[in-house]
Amino acid sequence: MVSARIARYPFRPMQTHALRPYSRDFALDPADPERLANLAGPFDAHLRQIELRRGVEIAGRGNLFRVSGDDEASVAATEKLLRALYEEAAETTFDAQAIHLRLGGDEPATPVNAGGYQPQDVAVKVKRGTVRGRGANQQKYLHAIATHDINFGIGPAGTGKTFLAVAMAVEALNTARIQRIVLVRPAVEAGEKLGFLPGDLSQKVDPYLRPLYDALYEMLGVEKVAKLLEKNVIEIAPLAYMRGRTLNDAYVILDEAQNTTIEQMKMFLTRLGFGSTAVVTGDLTQIDLPKHVKSGLRDAIDVLREVDGVSFTFFEARDVVRHPLVAKIVRAYEAQTSREQAAP
Repeated sequence: MVSARIARYPFRPMQTHALRPYSRDFALDPADPERLANLAGPFDAHLRQIELRRGVEIAGRGNLFRVSGDDEASVAATEKLLRALYEEAAETTFDAQAIHLRLGGDEPATPVNAGGYQPQDVAVKVKRGTVRGRGANQQKYLHAIATHDINFGIGPAGTGKTFLAVAMAVEALNTARIQRIVLVRPAVEAGEKLGFLPGDLSQKVDPYLRPLYDALYEMLGVEKVAKLLEKNVIEIAPLAYMRGRTLNDAYVILDEAQNTTIEQMKMFLTRLGFGSTAVVTGDLTQIDLPKHVKSGLRDAIDVLREVDGVSFTFFEARDVVRHPLVAKIVRAYEAQTSREQAAP
């Protein structure tokens, strides 16, 4: 019935696959060329992405599909995924990141609603358009920031912790709910000494705050960010210089918080004034502190976990929205750490 993966418009003809031990034939109804093109992606990239992750082969002619594989469970799960994606395709435009996140949804995960509430969809309106959580943990994270004054986003690189925090800060500034954005980062080198850095205070800490700048540029544009920095509406504040301050009507983001000491974390969290929101982001697998110094972020998890009004969102490798290999790299390092901890 199905002799090629894609045989006619809107899909590109592909080579016929050899039939594997298990296969399922099904139709995606109603037949809609635009939805089918959205599902398949440019040059069938989305279908190939699903094939590689699931270890199956997908063939199709129009809205008729065949999934073949070496085990029945994978074949059935892939059919279920394709049907779900086709339903979404009517309203959502897919890209590689969206497919990656939906594939990750089949992996074991920490319960998203462990905090006792159902996260609502939070849409953040910025210059680049509307930003939404891509995946359950990102949705929970945005909802937590919208409903708590102190928020922790903890997890591996590439899970959107900093980007989403900056998006929420920019929206709060644009809607006049706050008067300024304060960006804070500990000045700790990642495994090498950079030595003396020339310039004024802002220029000295710029290299450490580059990820925050990148997110701001994408949200507001380079020129507007420069103007807001000049007016001190966006403020760069090295963590070491925060002592003694009270931050009212501000959005405060502490990035790379795994490199804070216990004393620094306590000092930062007690700077919060009226009408302010704090977001603390970090990755406990990338601590650059001396080995005998306990991370302030790790300590805060133990101390503040049960404090009402403080939210914790824990991201996992499945939430990574960078290249799919990044998630595999994260898992490989996690597995290595687990083996080292289990060793006598």
